[in-house]
Amino acid sequence: MRKQQQEVDEWIKKIGKRYFSELTNLGQLSEEVGELARILIRQYGDQSWKKDEEPENIKTEIAEELSDIVFVVFCLANQLGIDMEEEFNKKMLFKTNRDFSRHQNNTKLD
Repeated sequence: MRKQQQEVDEWIKKIGKRYFSELTNLGQLSEEVGELARILIRQYGDQSWKKDEEPENIKTEIAEELSDIVFVVFCLANQLGIDMEEEFNKKMLFKTNRDFSRHQNNTKLD
């Protein structure tokens, strides 16, 4: 993950000219999450696709939106000096310690 975060930073500096402001990136993140939500709601939720609007390959569309989200998250992390690999590892340890027996004993997941 560190490699990808660095790759985003290098791309911004070489091609993107500079980072957008943190608030602009927050807006972009919200927009991308909304685009992902729109696809998931129509594919797996109760809404239907409008005529001629359904993507040919749902998995590809979802993957593109997730990639957009990750890109913006890396931008924000870089701007704020956050090492996402380190934070992700801490979060996984926290969730493992907190949730292990909770999920193992959840009969709704059987």
